Amino acid sequence: MPKLQGFEFWRTTLKGARYVVAPMVDQSELAWRLLSRRHGAELCYTPMLHAQVFVRDPNYRRENLYNEVCEEDRPLIAQFCANDPEVFVQAALLAQDYCDAIDLNLGCPQMIAKRGHYGAFLQEEWNLLEKMITLGNEKISVPLTCKIRVFSEIDKTVEYAKMLEKAGCQLLTVHGRTKEQKGAMTGIASWEHIKAIRKAVNIPVFANGNIQHLSDVQRCMDETGVQGVMSAEGNLHNPALFEGRSPPVWEMTEEYLEVVRQYPCSLSYVRAHLFKLWHHTLQIHQELREELAKVKTLDGMAEVNRQLKERCLEEMKEGEEQKSTGGLPFPHWICQPYVRPVPKEPGSENGHPKAQVKTVCVKRALDESDGATEFLSKNKQKKKARNPNKNFNLEQKPKYIRCEQCGNPKGNKCVFSLCRGCCKKAAFKAMADCPGHGLLFKTKHERAMKLKNEEARDMVNGEGSSPQVGEKPVA
Repeated sequence: MPKLQGFEFWRTTLKGARYVVAPMVDQSELAWRLLSRRHGAELCYTPMLHAQVFVRDPNYRRENLYNEVCEEDRPLIAQFCANDPEVFVQAALLAQDYCDAIDLNLGCPQMIAKRGHYGAFLQEEWNLLEKMITLGNEKISVPLTCKIRVFSEIDKTVEYAKMLEKAGCQLLTVHGRTKEQKGAMTGIASWEHIKAIRKAVNIPVFANGNIQHLSDVQRCMDETGVQGVMSAEGNLHNPALFEGRSPPVWEMTEEYLEVVRQYPCSLSYVRAHLFKLWHHTLQIHQELREELAKVKTLDGMAEVNRQLKERCLEEMKEGEEQKSTGGLPFPHWICQPYVRPVPKEPGSENGHPKAQVKTVCVKRALDESDGATEFLSKNKQKKKARNPNKNFNLEQKPKYIRCEQCGNPKGNKCVFSLCRGCCKKAAFKAMADCPGHGLLFKTKHERAMKLKNEEARDMVNGEGSSPQVGEKPVA
């Protein structure tokens, strides 16, 4: 059967999908995809899979795709990150029978993608991308799609999209942000870039970015002319987004936990979803936030959800429906998006230019004696919130005696007063033992020599072929 292409693939295989759940690492697992489909999503992606690991590790394939086969979970697109054409094609061939299309991730902007040389950090290597897509389009039996980020320049972005189309991409998802727009600098996605791409290519285009409500979906489609809209953050905070509903958080949480019991997944995925769903409420009930971070069972998470539900119902009875955090449009117990603060312009404060001050590079203090959090980095402040007793004061932390050779902490019981790595080298060279590090070179050597001498003695006495009664045969 010939492989469907472009709009025919979108209309037939993807059934004209308009509402799409994005590929999200550790977040778009089968249970979450099924929940999203039950509330309006028409197409879902797997979490991003590493092509090289997928080819090498059967357990990885089984845990991330093969074991998640479900009739209700279609149409489905499997997404891979890769930077080698042959490896990408091998991974796609192993996955093609379990999905409706293969997607190449060209949009991940995270540091791990930079270190691994994949995602958005390949967007300048057009020759490599052209080779990967061309080879994939020739070898695999399902259509090949791409998810990209934009360049600052619209013209360059359009040329980039046209190159991918020419190489064999059958559907293009465009995240309207550059690879630099992430974290605190996320900002607003550019629908102008997406609109320009849609006009320039002859394949279906999905838009990604600025989708918080169902009204945003229709407005995006009207303004850009795209065939569908993809949601990531909006979907995580409200899985009923594509239904146009904003249900109570506990309703979505209870349904999700039921799906997880039927289709189990890692507890860390479940915990992350509950933190997203209850995000606004947990800003108020901090002690339950700590409890959610500690529980280690599905029943424990269900109990935290029950407690949060009870507290919210009590607030409703007391007429505190307007109680919210950060000027939310709905009470905090209603599913609604989290809007990141707009990044401040460099050199400005409260909208006014900031006076230029010459600064001297000084190392940031870790902590003060009173443990004030304003002296901690954002990451350490989060750790402090989860564990108020955690100590970041270096002066109060135990001092470790350093290894004389490499500077790492030495073993307290090491006979050489070294770290384990240096101790291993020293013990081997001296043919000595170090019980503190569990190194027994001398003992093993003596044992081997004793066994060798016994074998030699037995051979001399003519007893090597049959062991005496009560003796163990020599291995």
